[in-house]
Amino acid sequence: MQALAIAWRHRELLWNLAGRDLKGRYKDSMLGLLWTILAPLFMAGIYIFFLRLLGGRGLQIGMPDIIIGVFAWQFTVQCVTSGLNAFTGNANLVKKVYLPRLLLPASVVLSALVNFLLMLVVQLPLIAFLLWRQHELLSIWTLALPVVIVYHTFFNLLLALTVSAANVYFRDTQHLVGLGLSAWFFVSPVMYPLSFVHNLAERWPWLESLYQLNPLTVIITAYRTLQTGGPLVLTPAAAIGWLWPLAAAVLVFYAFDRAQRNFADVL
Repeated sequence: MQALAIAWRHRELLWNLAGRDLKGRYKDSMLGLLWTILAPLFMAGIYIFFLRLLGGRGLQIGMPDIIIGVFAWQFTVQCVTSGLNAFTGNANLVKKVYLPRLLLPASVVLSALVNFLLMLVVQLPLIAFLLWRQHELLSIWTLALPVVIVYHTFFNLLLALTVSAANVYFRDTQHLVGLGLSAWFFVSPVMYPLSFVHNLAERWPWLESLYQLNPLTVIITAYRTLQTGGPLVLTPAAAIGWLWPLAAAVLVFYAFDRAQRNFADVL
């Protein structure tokens, strides 16, 4: 709650930092913010092509599932990769200007959220069109998307705080994060729905429960369920997957508060 109070008290500065991040990201780029939409669409197109090529048309993974998964995954990746340099890339600012340290990773997450919302402006009509081609409609539960977006944003903030602080003290963090994201991509339902894992885990039911402890598993599945009207995931493992990041937030904010006191000295 203290972190939220700090962000609200310095909301003007937070927006200015987020705006600076957005402008810097697309500086001297001809297409500018369009890359926010083009990059995930291009990735989704590649995944669809190769999955169809490898599995044939009988592969039960629809284009809406892949598009929703890739767009949500890009939101998290952008927060983590930009969060890595929240302090190391702003060393002069940290050393010479007093500001709540929390604002730097928070501004990165805020700018990524703006990008994600722009992506949704394209994603929702695209998903509606693809569902219409299958004689289906966009679910009325799409109206509940803001709830998932708020939770997803908070989860991404926890990740950004963690990696930004760790990278100040351990510069190998950026390499470890790169490897971790690659592994996390394949153990999260980015390119496939959760039902795909259910079919593979018939012999080892505990494997599916373990899989659902991954917060991105329940987050991406929630995005798909709300938009396409798929089945809800109501299992104890999924409930833990939703709840444990909220419990871990106390530890993350405490550790960040302790770590940020020495940032100026270390940088």
